[in-house]
Amino acid sequence: MAQKLRIIHYVNQYFGGIGGEEKASIKPQIRDSYVGPGRSIQDALKEQGDVVATIICGDNYITENTDMAIDEIIRLITPCLPDIIIAGPAFNAGRYGVACGAVCKSVQEKMGIIAVTGMFEKNPGADLYHKDIYIVKTLDSVRGMADAISKMLNLALKLTTKQEIGNPVQEGYIPQGIIKVEVSDKTAAQRAVDMLVNKIQGKTFETEFHVFMEFERVNPPSAIKNLPSAKIALVTDGGLVPKGNPDRIQLNNATRWGEYSIKNIESLNPENCDVTHSGYDNTAVKNDPHRLVPLDVMRDLEKKNVFGSLNDSYFVTTGVGTTLENARRLGREIAKKLKAEGVNGVILTST
Repeated sequence: MAQKLRIIHYVNQYFGGIGGEEKASIKPQIRDSYVGPGRSIQDALKEQGDVVATIICGDNYITENTDMAIDEIIRLITPCLPDIIIAGPAFNAGRYGVACGAVCKSVQEKMGIIAVTGMFEKNPGADLYHKDIYIVKTLDSVRGMADAISKMLNLALKLTTKQEIGNPVQEGYIPQGIIKVEVSDKTAAQRAVDMLVNKIQGKTFETEFHVFMEFERVNPPSAIKNLPSAKIALVTDGGLVPKGNPDRIQLNNATRWGEYSIKNIESLNPENCDVTHSGYDNTAVKNDPHRLVPLDVMRDLEKKNVFGSLNDSYFVTTGVGTTLENARRLGREIAKKLKAEGVNGVILTST
């Protein structure tokens, strides 16, 4: 009889049955056997394997302390000697998706363990990790749980037995940007015309070029008519915050923004600033905050009457991994405040 596969399931605090947002900062912990949706994984495995343990970690903890959290998770996983890691599915939960992607990528690269997760294709975790790991495409909510677990497990079992993995449509995973040559009995022109005709007639068709995410076009605003009398504000998504990060803006997948006074301040002191933003080397910004928020240059231009005045505060959030839904909301909230303060134009800086 073949040896049973050993599966470890990664979930967040909610699916781990610990709690909601009030428990989102819990550190990684381990449970014997399955928890929550892990029951469905065990049922689907039947005699092929066992969910030997479940790793639970709070969404805030892993997104705010990614490297440390991953190290802790790997320490918990190692004694279990797993064959497969299943993470999630995360559906459209942004922090959870980013966490699942980070866990799968890390155990795959550092431990050589097969890892599969699942999430909605517009989850920021999918955007960040679809080229590194297999991410099964799911619905945007838990109503797709059964289908997601079935596809995740089937894909993981195929990887374990070194079977050939089909294309994204066949296997149900998010495209990884890999192009494979396939022989067709029709030329490219014929296939293109067939797709066009089917589209015009309202019939189904399968494109050969997948656009991973679609963004709506944003029309640029009109130019400022009278710059010498205009009020200008500084806004950044690069995460420059006062020391201690008083508003607890997340390192990635931000849900909050901050407003900080620069009234009567000529330049920024590195000792009073910090950076809360993952994904880039922020050493240069910590040494000189003006690389991200150019207060020194703006004060100089203000004195030269290039523009009317600088707003008394600057605004900040973190751009990396932020969902489109949250990005739109943050942008609207900041814009509303800027408008209320009589701002005519914005210098928006990024990483």
